[in-house]
Amino acid sequence: MQPRIEMNIYSRRDDTRGVSSGLSDIEAGLRLRYEIRREFAPYIGIEWAGKFGSAADNIRLAGKNAEETRLVAGVRFWF
Repeated sequence: MQPRIEMNIYSRRDDTRGVSSGLSDIEAGLRLRYEIRREFAPYIGIEWAGKFGSAADNIRLAGKNAEETRLVAGVRFWF
């Protein structure tokens, strides 16, 4: 089980890019990975993402939700 969190903090508000000043968005999740070999590991997981501040306000004004939950699946590999 691998926890993951990512936060984006900006110094300026930029409505064209959908970011607000300060804490703009967070993504957090858990991934369950099975290492068949160290170099090859399929995974499944769940992630939550949310926007804050003026970025969230702009999304809500457009009639969309500022938060979402998603299922993820993939393969981590390297040479």
